[in-house]
Amino acid sequence: MKPQVGQPAPEFEARSDDGQEVSLGTLRGRWAALYFYPRAGTPGCSVEAQRFEAALPEFERLGAQVIGVSTDTEASQARFRDRCGLSFPLIPDGDKKVARAFGVLGGLTGLLGVTSRETFLLDPEGRVAYHWGRVNPLNHATEVLDMLRRLQMGGRA
Repeated sequence: MKPQVGQPAPEFEARSDDGQEVSLGTLRGRWAALYFYPRAGTPGCSVEAQRFEAALPEFERLGAQVIGVSTDTEASQARFRDRCGLSFPLIPDGDKKVARAFGVLGGLTGLLGVTSRETFLLDPEGRVAYHWGRVNPLNHATEVLDMLRRLQMGGRA
């Protein structure tokens, strides 16, 4: 079951491919874009990740953390990071705990064991501020930034 907008995000704990501890608790106090993608290194996932990386300075200026999650192994995530030149955390969710907590396992892809391409924007209190259930990798980072700006200015989702 996916968390709904306005509800607390599911509690989770994970270690990113570069060794950072990432949990709902470590994200509190700042905005976070938690984006799920099916497979590291595939064309759509690479484009989406590179677009988030290009927009990272603006996310940071707005006090937001970007975190990518897929069911790939740590080694696959590390290769993906290197190949795409990424500097934000990637969570290798091999045990699928984070994907299950957010209800994105299988999802729109219909493939068992991989996540659907979805994003959750979390507010500084750890609530789901916005959810994208369908994502176009080419312009998604811009969509997330636009929504983040709107919500920070007191607008509605």
